[in-house]
Amino acid sequence: MFDIEEELKKLPGKPGVYLMHDEKDEIIYVGKAISLKNRVRQYFQSSRGKTAKINKMVSRIARFEYIVTDSEMEALVLECNLIKEHRPRYNTMLKDDKSYPYIRVTVEEAFPRVFLSREMRRDKSRYFGPYTSAGAVKDSIGLIHKLYKLRTCRRKLPEDIGKERPCLNYHIKQCSAPCQGYISEAAYRESIDQVLDFLGGHYDTILKKLEREMKEAAEALDFETAAAVRELLFSVQKISQTQKITDSGQEDRDIVAYAVDGSDAVVQIFFMREGKLIGRDNFHLVIGEGDGPARLMTNFVKQFYAGTPFIPKSLLLQHEVEESERELLEQWLTEKRGQKVVIHVPKKGEKARLMEMAEKNASIILKQDREKIKREEQRTTGAVKELEKVLGLSGLSRMEAFDISNISGFQSVGSMVVYENGRPKRTDYRKFRIQTVDGPNDYASMEEVLTRRFLHGKEEKEGIRQTGGFDRFPDILMMDGGKGQVSIAKQVLKKLGLAIPVCGMVKDDAHRTRALYFEGQELPLDRRGEGFKLLTRIQDEAHRFAIEYHRSLRGKNQVHSVLEDIKGIGPARRKALMRTFGTIEKLRAATIEELTAIPQMNEQAAESVYHFFHKEDS
Repeated sequence: MFDIEEELKKLPGKPGVYLMHDEKDEIIYVGKAISLKNRVRQYFQSSRGKTAKINKMVSRIARFEYIVTDSEMEALVLECNLIKEHRPRYNTMLKDDKSYPYIRVTVEEAFPRVFLSREMRRDKSRYFGPYTSAGAVKDSIGLIHKLYKLRTCRRKLPEDIGKERPCLNYHIKQCSAPCQGYISEAAYRESIDQVLDFLGGHYDTILKKLEREMKEAAEALDFETAAAVRELLFSVQKISQTQKITDSGQEDRDIVAYAVDGSDAVVQIFFMREGKLIGRDNFHLVIGEGDGPARLMTNFVKQFYAGTPFIPKSLLLQHEVEESERELLEQWLTEKRGQKVVIHVPKKGEKARLMEMAEKNASIILKQDREKIKREEQRTTGAVKELEKVLGLSGLSRMEAFDISNISGFQSVGSMVVYENGRPKRTDYRKFRIQTVDGPNDYASMEEVLTRRFLHGKEEKEGIRQTGGFDRFPDILMMDGGKGQVSIAKQVLKKLGLAIPVCGMVKDDAHRTRALYFEGQELPLDRRGEGFKLLTRIQDEAHRFAIEYHRSLRGKNQVHSVLEDIKGIGPARRKALMRTFGTIEKLRAATIEELTAIPQMNEQAAESVYHFFHKEDS
């Protein structure tokens, strides 16, 4: 038993990170502290001055743990990582988790390459970006290769010069073939210097060069070449015209503004690179109760810049971050960038006008998405609340559903799907190959799957088994069937000493959920309600996941005819049976008399087939 008062006395007066757990051992909050002893104690002292959000969180804390660090900076980095990993419900959370493409120029190579990169490494290459559109990046790279005829291969040059024939790009005049020594290292480097100017937004040189080449080709009556150069000229003009918003500062900076509606917010970021607006993006935030502008901005800066490799020289924010965090955040960002980073809240001038534009865009997006957000809440958390009302339960967050798939009992597999707060959590889905059951016995197969699932979970919690994602138990089990399936699940849970509610999804003749079976009663559902729709999605998802797994095994030639497993039934009899009945389902329904009537079958073979398909009835 965790004694909070006793554990508070043991807290060290050192910097670190603390993690709050609820009674289900779920991490509900992660925070950092200069002094763990002082900060964690504050949560359990008089509620005076605390927000409603904090009081509600404290009421749910069953235990806490902490990690001591050498400095507050280390604590900040660890806090960001843990929030991203566990996504605690009482931390203000980003709904989006995006990565941005860069253009990488391998200037460290003798004959550099230009290509798209999803990450910015600490190497000697030059990176441009991040960009918000991978399509635009690919278009720009394609244009660069046409203009400057750079190599795309990974050959090690100059060591491999002349070892292989030139590739197709050389023959279609999109590569100068340094692999053959057709261009010197100095001439190639000159092209690279022009590429770096181009990516830096200096288009004048290439525009003048293309205009001159087009004119010369036209005067020489080489209209085909003139037309090709003209297309390149138009492409460069199009890219240059997208850079309409400029900043006289000529530096890299991000402009961050947001709009709020209740507990929902949209944050808009403008990406300024070398004084040019290269793109923008927006993120939805779920705001904790009582979180003001400073707290919201602080949380966003921590979470966003913990996950992006590029840190600009300055951050222009709509509101100040928390005063106690500002110096630490600037220090953290400076260390990540390797150069000084400044946080600034513009009040007037060019920067303030850019901030107003970002804020206006955030408001537009929030207004456009308001109805979308409400609909999403109704079909997820709203649907869960409907089910709680029908079942007479509360606190349902994690639901697990299971299904069995096979072909007449052969190659049986089981699926486990997980929904949290009405949304599928696909990272927690699991697949099972049935190991102990022969033939078409769904009840026995389900018993095996549930036993393995919860036994693995118990062993992971006890440290006996290496973690595999089974250690989080559901708030309720949703069985794909009625009384029989529920009974199997309850037997397994009782055997393992677990107390988890079990609910059956009772189907109609069309195999669609019509009611819930819970605590010995069938509970009717409103077919037009969001709860009913959620159950249908869960049922369909469990079925889809099982079928998909089964098909993947069949695709690997691991499934053969189920008739091969019946004693006394050889190739001739298998062929006769399928010719007579057409499908396994019709064969399963056949009587002994119907089987005996087939010329190739005798009474013993007929009985063998019949009993194989009716093991559960005997």
